Amino acid sequence: MKVTKYEHATLLLSIGDDSLVIDPGVFLSAVDFGNVAAIVITHEHGDHWTPEQLGRILDKNPDAVIYGPAGVKTAASGFEVHEVKQGDTVEAGPFTLRFFGEKHNVIHESIPVIDNVGVLVNDELYYPGDSYTVPDAEVGTLAAPVGAPWLKIGEAMDFVLAVKPKRAFYAHDMTLSAAGKNSGAERLQWATEQNGGVFTVLEVGESLDI
Repeated sequence: MKVTKYEHATLLLSIGDDSLVIDPGVFLSAVDFGNVAAIVITHEHGDHWTPEQLGRILDKNPDAVIYGPAGVKTAASGFEVHEVKQGDTVEAGPFTLRFFGEKHNVIHESIPVIDNVGVLVNDELYYPGDSYTVPDAEVGTLAAPVGAPWLKIGEAMDFVLAVKPKRAFYAHDMTLSAAGKNSGAERLQWATEQNGGVFTVLEVGESLDI
């Protein structure tokens, strides 16, 4: 399986000719994704999905199945979203998707806490969405959030330490300057290496075979 990082939270996973898209949000530039079996939207915020991005993918891949928590199903009412929650497992082409967690991390007490699910793909790649949900499963590769209004880098480091991935790279990075990304990457690398893992920096469009 190959994972390719795109802007901010968007990931493309590929096995042969089949693809899985995770969180095609507002920061995603025009990308021609083909042979998409499924789309996972971890939560309803615009940096993780927009109607325009979803529509563009579906125009080329009309049979792609959309998965998301209850909040996404409500927010994306114009689309057929298959609701998933903590403990669910679904099959989409060559991809087995296991879902973990229930809620977005707290931003501020004045802001409602929305639904969020993390997804583990083929028992290998885990992306938590906007949460620190630790799956009760071994994680080969972790896409670790590095910058967000809800994120403190020390907590992100603790999250990586708790997951104990064999490999990790950062995601959710568009809110950071280049200096901020470099600083965050150094700290997530340290956390990854504490349990013998390897940390890789992926720029937009770069891939990792996992």
